[in-house]
Amino acid sequence: MRARAALAATAVVSIALVAAGILVVAVLRHNLTERAGLEAEVTARTVAGAQAALNGDFGTLDLPDDENDLVQVADATGKVLAAGDELRGRPVLSDYAPASAPTPAPAGTASGGRHQDDDDNDDHGHDSTPARGKVGTEVERRTLTVRVGDESHAYRFAAVRGTTYDGRTYTVYAGASLADEQATSDQVVRAMLTGLPCLLVVVAAVTWLVTRRALRPVEGIRAKMAEITGSGDLARRVPEPDARDEIARLARTTNQTLAALEQSVERQHRFVADASHELRSPIASLRTQLEVAEQHPELLDVPDLLQDVVRLQHLAADLLLLARLDAGERPADTLVDLAALVREEVARRARTDRITPAVTAADTALEVKGSRNQLSRVLGNLLDNAQRHASTGITVTVDAVGDAVVLTVADDGDGVAPADRTRVFERFVRLDEGRSRDEGGAGLGLAIARDVVRRHDGTLSLTDSPAGGAAFRISLPRAH
Repeated sequence: MRARAALAATAVVSIALVAAGILVVAVLRHNLTERAGLEAEVTARTVAGAQAALNGDFGTLDLPDDENDLVQVADATGKVLAAGDELRGRPVLSDYAPASAPTPAPAGTASGGRHQDDDDNDDHGHDSTPARGKVGTEVERRTLTVRVGDESHAYRFAAVRGTTYDGRTYTVYAGASLADEQATSDQVVRAMLTGLPCLLVVVAAVTWLVTRRALRPVEGIRAKMAEITGSGDLARRVPEPDARDEIARLARTTNQTLAALEQSVERQHRFVADASHELRSPIASLRTQLEVAEQHPELLDVPDLLQDVVRLQHLAADLLLLARLDAGERPADTLVDLAALVREEVARRARTDRITPAVTAADTALEVKGSRNQLSRVLGNLLDNAQRHASTGITVTVDAVGDAVVLTVADDGDGVAPADRTRVFERFVRLDEGRSRDEGGAGLGLAIARDVVRRHDGTLSLTDSPAGGAAFRISLPRAH
């Protein structure tokens, strides 16, 4: 990851620097070219405004003879009137002829070795013919390559028009060499190309070190997680940095996950241990009865044997249902009329129940979404619990309360102490009154009821019943 981060940062910085360098060089070249153009314009205006030029005496003009400053004077017909040493005897620089009256350019390259370079396109055009004895205000600039001696050089030319006192129009072409500007630009480019690799190396190194330092806590978390995985000790935790950043939040979330995992594993261990304990008793009883029956067939107690088998079957079914619930099994999304379900379940149990429950339910359908079998299992578990603890009466009510359907199963028994009203929903928990396996079961009925109700997005609570016993209240979202 550090290598990828360093590579990405280096690539981004290199692209940014190259783009910035291109922009800087372009701006620098433009400014240097414009400066040369201004110098050429000053020279052109100086020559055009000289008294000799205004008098029309072009032969006496004092023209620069430096190869860095080229000057040529031509009339309106394209005839060269005067020129510096480097342009003497060469054709007129016709590329600067007025747009309104262009002078045809010679075909091919002139004897002076020049050619037009249209890289600037900043022509201003010429104004109308200046008044007598005046120099025009307009200037036209263009970059040309002119052969001087044995080499060709780039020049920035400026063209200025003037009119002599006797009415003749002339144009002064003055050029300033771009050699120094080009050298400066090349030097800047070389400096950038030399410094860019060094800068990229620094960026890569800094990114590598910063990323390494930033990811050091992550490596610590990873190493600790590897130790925890290898040891299997879920009670250990990863180190949490003091900073309030993403890595610290990652460490806290990891520790929360480990805590939840530890609780889940401990719960599973307790579940397996309790299930093994509960299964051992009926299996041991069955084995004992079968061994006795093998030696003394006349002593075989079939009803007791059948009761142990039924208890074992119920326990296995309860354990299987809890395993499916723990695995995240979601109930079916079907409509269930809770009022009709209560009436059917009470009627089905009428022949075997010790006490016949009194049912109070609305005549209209009170529908919820879920699994009919699982909800029937919940109701059966609550009725079984009420049958074990009720003295003389059990009441079952179903009603709509707002957007919920509320089912209440109440008895007139001894009730449940407030301190035990949460614990009673835990698995394999039997209160003192229900310690007998024959009477209290395995302690899974209320735990299954709570888990199934939660899977149906509902709640199951325990309160006091008006008759003095316990009242189990189920609230489920009503289907619309």
